[in-house]
Amino acid sequence: MADFVTIERGLGPDGRVAVVRFDRGDGINALSPQAMRELTDAARSFEDDTKTTAVVLTGTAKAFSAGFDLKNEELRARNTMDTGTLRHHLKLGPRLTKAWYDMEQVTIAAIEGFCVGGGIALAVALDFRIMARDAHIRVPEIGLGINMSWQTVPRMLHLIGPARTKQAVILADQRITAERAYEWGLVEQVAEPGKAFDTAYSFAESVAAQPPLPVLMTKQTVNRLTGALDDLTSHMEMDQYALALKTDDRVEGVAAFLEKRKPRFKGR
Repeated sequence: MADFVTIERGLGPDGRVAVVRFDRGDGINALSPQAMRELTDAARSFEDDTKTTAVVLTGTAKAFSAGFDLKNEELRARNTMDTGTLRHHLKLGPRLTKAWYDMEQVTIAAIEGFCVGGGIALAVALDFRIMARDAHIRVPEIGLGINMSWQTVPRMLHLIGPARTKQAVILADQRITAERAYEWGLVEQVAEPGKAFDTAYSFAESVAAQPPLPVLMTKQTVNRLTGALDDLTSHMEMDQYALALKTDDRVEGVAAFLEKRKPRFKGR
């Protein structure tokens, strides 16, 4: 039984819309291992669902997701894991985003508040993103001494191009506003504050009103053509991440974040 994720099916035209709600009850929707496993299971639950055409993924009114839960004990234990155990544990995130990316149904993220790190990794694995005007996106991984992974870089590259992807990922402290995200092509629509879900749901209804089979086949064709080389270009992400975890800069980045101060990186 899921504690953080609920699924509603049979909504919209001919019952072809479903809604997945992610709410950890912590105010920020941080991605703990349990949350990642539940969200992965939610995506996989649609594998044999031939009734649903469109799925809306939404967080809370305050946050889509703050990303990786740096205070979670299971995740903090990565610092002491042997390499084999660590590589296995690092599959949690890529497995989550791949499960959502591989879904046959058309997927729409409804973003309120903030969408940070692993949150944006999840959002760009979906087909469309609807963002509230007062919401923001941030990619903090490099500022924490690690690389951005979970196949996020190639997916962002397809959406916004090389220069914008570098800007979003490298400038880790930079907030990307909804207007800028729309201008870049990172989100498809900007909604009024508090209306991201309603707008996303209306979009899902429009998708669900189309003939289901051509919709699903079109999505599959576009995804296969666009992401044909994604596995090749990102195959070293996990090992790069594991290597970065062992650096002094990673220790400093996390310590600075938790202590709410500027990090002092030394390139080692």
